[in-house]
Amino acid sequence: QVSLVESGGGLAQTGDSLRLSCVVSGGSFSRTSMAWFRQAPGKEREFVAATFRNTGNTYYAVSVKGRFTISRDKAKNTMYLQMDNLKPDDTGIYYCAADPTIILSSISEARQYDYWGQGTQVTVSS
Repeated sequence: QVSLVESGGGLAQTGDSLRLSCVVSGGSFSRTSMAWFRQAPGKEREFVAATFRNTGNTYYAVSVKGRFTISRDKAKNTMYLQMDNLKPDDTGIYYCAADPTIILSSISEARQYDYWGQGTQVTVSS
């Protein structure tokens, strides 16, 4: 069983930075693909960024590419999302997700992930 706990959300202004963390317990950290998703009020959960198991290759939504950076620290069993140049459209609840068997072509599909954190709120004001 894999458990995920996010932290690091909060209030920010346009142009600010925040760093989210997701601590993983259980499973094999390096052999698990991991991702960040977000959900704004009244909208569906959307893909933000992912890192594929073993290779560590990273993938980003077009809306955040160049501003957000996903990374993982194997020694701490922790995944991060560094968010720079934040915009009001980045507001939402951010969730980390994990799955040891997801295929690369499905890495941006929320329904393919078996394990989820509880979410952390990010609010960006203009």
